[in-house]
Amino acid sequence: MGVHVAKVARGVGPKFPQIVILVGATGDLSQRKLLPGLFHLSHAGFIPGCRIIGVSLDDINAEGFRAVARGALDKFSTRKMEAADWTAFADGLDYVPLAAGAAALKAAVAQAEKALGGDSRRIHYLSVPPNAALSAVRLLADADLVERSRIVMEKPFGTDLASAVSLNAKLHEVFSEDQIFRIDHFLGKEPAQNILAFRFANGLFEPIWNRNFIDHVQIDVPETLGLGKRSGFYEATGAYRDMVVTHLFQILAFMAMEPPTALEPAPISEEKNKVFRSLLPLEPKNIVRGQYVGYRAEPGVDPESDTETFIALKCMIDNWRWAGVPFYLRTGKRLAEGQRIISIAFREPPRSMFPIGSGVGAQGPDHLTFDLADAAKMSLSFYGKRPGPGMRLDKLSLQFAMHDTGLIGDVLEAYERLILDAMRGDHTLFTTAEGIERLWEVSIPLLEAPPPVRLYEPGSWGPKSVHQLVAPHAWRLPFERAWRDPNRSGA
Repeated sequence: MGVHVAKVARGVGPKFPQIVILVGATGDLSQRKLLPGLFHLSHAGFIPGCRIIGVSLDDINAEGFRAVARGALDKFSTRKMEAADWTAFADGLDYVPLAAGAAALKAAVAQAEKALGGDSRRIHYLSVPPNAALSAVRLLADADLVERSRIVMEKPFGTDLASAVSLNAKLHEVFSEDQIFRIDHFLGKEPAQNILAFRFANGLFEPIWNRNFIDHVQIDVPETLGLGKRSGFYEATGAYRDMVVTHLFQILAFMAMEPPTALEPAPISEEKNKVFRSLLPLEPKNIVRGQYVGYRAEPGVDPESDTETFIALKCMIDNWRWAGVPFYLRTGKRLAEGQRIISIAFREPPRSMFPIGSGVGAQGPDHLTFDLADAAKMSLSFYGKRPGPGMRLDKLSLQFAMHDTGLIGDVLEAYERLILDAMRGDHTLFTTAEGIERLWEVSIPLLEAPPPVRLYEPGSWGPKSVHQLVAPHAWRLPFERAWRDPNRSGA
């Protein structure tokens, strides 16, 4: 571990050693993200001490869980692992099968706390399907593990307003709201937080971040992947519940929020919730639902399914800053490209001074674009004069990529950052009960009267009607110009 990383780790980690109760410890998410992430946080020194107790339906012992963890690190960890690093991590692993019950779990936690010595905190990570979450919460309550603990919940947080209110009420019977961390891995990505830095640290941009200068905003998250083994789950969920409520609306809140009174969890959460309170109810006429050809033949899918695998919508924020500015959101499966793009289109200036044929306006308005991939990129496009005689204009761009800084190795993966924040009690990147219930409230018109699904071919950009939705504007994806490669000579 580098000296720089070690210093950073000591400054941003939790104060106390952590006992991680990982429910669903042998599942896919745990193996792909959580175990490799916890290994890195422990090894890099972000956590002053850590022991992990796996809990799942699998009837294995601690040695069996260590074998699962080693396999997960070998397959999915992106960082080099020395033998001594693994030995230290493995020594902190224990396992309790779900069938052993609350008493066995309580005893395992007590043993882990004794091994750490001194004061410690507990973090419960529920990496389980939604229908198993409340039973896991009851297990933790029966094991008397609520005190000195925080709980991380995976999406979805309900499927409509009634189920979200019910879920939150049952959670609050056991855990207080300040103990609950509803995780959205999109907000854990470095570029998502860069939006806050970009807006509030630069006097150049915050004054123009409003309806007077911005024409419209697009948040576009197409995916090339299909559903694989998730088709059964997805059939009861769909693209809107799976992606928009839990991911795209959270990104929208970062984009649209007012400056918080401080860059601290409570003020930031309050400003995000103000955005959600200002969202107008979604109108079905402003929504396009799609389904890729072949979805109904997937295992676990109704042959006459009406579930959408694609959704595009226009939403409006009814407040002083954003009145009249449409926000266009789009996401779906089996689309032409996999991207995570926020694109802000600025209002076009009067063009009367430029001669006909100059090219001004021919390539659309100026855009500020954020790429929310793990390695942050930003681009600001503008018109500039083409060299030579006459007044011919071309679209040019200023671009930044995290690779340019030489600090790409310091980037934490999304789950690593969010686990660390939950350990620290930092709610900045998590949604609240109030926020999630308000989002389901504005969703009522869509859920009660969804427009019919329109078929689209796999590998396309969705149903053709998405172009009418965004008219007279155009979708930014696919890009006409590729991002510049910072490693290419002369780029």
